Amino acid sequence: MADPQRIGLVGGGVIGAGWAARFLLNGHDAAIYDPDPEIGRKLDTVIGNARRAQASLFPGLSPREGRLTIAASVEEAVAGADFVQESLPEREDLKQTVLAAIDRATRPQIVIASSTSGLLPTRLQASMAHPERFVVGHPFNPVYLLPLVEVCGGQQTSEAAKQAAIELYSAVGMRPLHVRKEIDGFIADRLLEALWREALWLVKDGIATTEEIDDAIRFGAGLRWSFMGTFLIYRMAGGEAGMRHFLAQFGPALKLPWTKLEAPELTDELIDLVSAQSDAQAAGASIRDLELRRDDCLVAVLSALRANDFAAGAVVGDHERRLRSQKASAALDDEGR
Repeated sequence: MADPQRIGLVGGGVIGAGWAARFLLNGHDAAIYDPDPEIGRKLDTVIGNARRAQASLFPGLSPREGRLTIAASVEEAVAGADFVQESLPEREDLKQTVLAAIDRATRPQIVIASSTSGLLPTRLQASMAHPERFVVGHPFNPVYLLPLVEVCGGQQTSEAAKQAAIELYSAVGMRPLHVRKEIDGFIADRLLEALWREALWLVKDGIATTEEIDDAIRFGAGLRWSFMGTFLIYRMAGGEAGMRHFLAQFGPALKLPWTKLEAPELTDELIDLVSAQSDAQAAGASIRDLELRRDDCLVAVLSALRANDFAAGAVVGDHERRLRSQKASAALDDEGR
């Protein structure tokens, strides 16, 4: 476990609040700025959910929780920070302006990371006086449970900055994925976007409802994706001959009109259709109810994978051992006092 650090957080929406929970529950102090007058209440809800999930995933191992401060400005949130995570809306101009302000308000050697889900780091760091310390650290919701974080540098980013971000993210129980080359959307979101576009076509064309599409994923391939992804699963589909046989057998299907990669136009009619089907699918459950159900299911899946020490379960297992070691050291320190 990394020594406790002071984390500066800018933006307290779904992702920013999730980062706050991830850092706080791993012993780091954090200061956060968001202009939303309801930010305190919203943070309390997310952090409460995270405490509940962490207690279930790591029973009896939670380290001493860090202290959270709600700052009155960007500058106040990042002053004296050892690491900064920006999680603003996906507007390049807004991010460039605020990142330049963060750059001016922090020590030149600390890393500044952005949670952007697809904007290019070279463009985001363009207005910074110290662009070499800027990285993308793109997480997934809920940040306090899902291990994946994509780390990508821009043309002026130093290797030291990327490594420092990777080390901190690893120390709070995450699985950094180094995106070696800049590309819009990075890796995971490009895959998700392809699935999303095809799903919208299936709804628009009246082939399936939002619930039926989700069922096609959660009762089928989604279960396999959680521990083996796509390529390893398809390798096994090729039998003993492996991937080469799979490609020979199913490769011709790539020429068939099975998918529509161009997204349909989001007309008012399609938006109304998708929204109505989604409302019916939720069956009256609130967003907060769904968040709790999501967290419980994720803890169950992660716990099962941990028992097999495989995929995301191996990351959870490593972090559990880290927490046990920290708890044992703290107990010895208490005995020595």
